[in-house]
Amino acid sequence: MKIENMDIMGIPAIILGEDAENAYLFIHGKNGCKEEALQFADIACHAGFQVVGIDLPEHGSRKNGKEKLLPWVAAPEIRNVFEYMSQKWRDIGIRANSIGAWLSMQALVDKKIGKALFVSPVVDMENLIENMMTWAGVTESDLKQKREIQTGFGETLSWDYLCWVREHKAAWSAQTEILYAEKDNLTSREVIDAFAKTSKSRITLAENCEHWFHTREQLEILREWEERYVVFGS
Repeated sequence: MKIENMDIMGIPAIILGEDAENAYLFIHGKNGCKEEALQFADIACHAGFQVVGIDLPEHGSRKNGKEKLLPWVAAPEIRNVFEYMSQKWRDIGIRANSIGAWLSMQALVDKKIGKALFVSPVVDMENLIENMMTWAGVTESDLKQKREIQTGFGETLSWDYLCWVREHKAAWSAQTEILYAEKDNLTSREVIDAFAKTSKSRITLAENCEHWFHTREQLEILREWEERYVVFGS
């Protein structure tokens, strides 16, 4: 597979595959990196696509960078990369994991998307933050007063982040395939079903799988799903 490392609009990127008319933009999730796109590219490139992976702030080669993984930072970056790609490829799909799917929807809600492939997507960030507040025993008044609160499970709750989320509701309408893990602990079945009803989304249920697909069996389910839906219109 042809591999090219470059910067796109100042963002570290990897471009995979031989020249093609169409491409996928790969957006990793928390603790991921652009190189995760290699596994997907093994499928997508054989199907006639190129794949572009990028490092989000605080991830991959940007782990010690000054930019933070905040939606008002990451979403404009994703949008800039997509606009760059639009000059090189005819149609562009999105392959995104977890929070990467939510950031992609924030960034590209008004863009023409060939297809979106979302794995364990966060589709309702407000609901997730409110759940984390409940888990941490934090009230909205507490958060508003302190602005930021560190939780015992490693997440920092932010009042500014919550306010931004509430002010930016993305009405997603691109053709979307969702691989949803039966044991997803971040997004409930009720939340994912509600999202699917209000968007052009189809859910594939991955039984006995968790939010993070990482075991051999889970990765095989993921691969079969990607092979089934990678082609636009399939």
